[in-house]
Amino acid sequence: QVQLVESGGGLVQPGGSLRLSCGASGSIFSIDDMGWYRQAPGKQRELVATITSGGRTNYADSVKGRFTISRDNAKNTLYLQMNSLKSEDTAIYYCNARIRRVVNSMYYWGQGTQVTVSS
Repeated sequence: QVQLVESGGGLVQPGGSLRLSCGASGSIFSIDDMGWYRQAPGKQRELVATITSGGRTNYADSVKGRFTISRDNAKNTLYLQMNSLKSEDTAIYYCNARIRRVVNSMYYWGQGTQVTVSS
């Protein structure tokens, strides 16, 4: 069994900051690419940022310069530092990871954490 659990969401005013965390637990051999995705009401899930096991990052144009993705491989934890938040950042944020187990390699999703940007 493998679990991804997000935390750190909440209500924040425009211009504010939040830091999301995603911890992976269970029978894990190693973790390859990890990423954050989000889904706003009435919209499709979209990529926010990804990071390889070696630390190479990729961002959606809408968050470049405001969000920073990072990971702690020793702790199997992914982070997303979100600064200068805008109302359009309001969404449920999901963690995704490609996790290698002894017998297979699969993509896993977390349950999501709500981020609401509003005054």
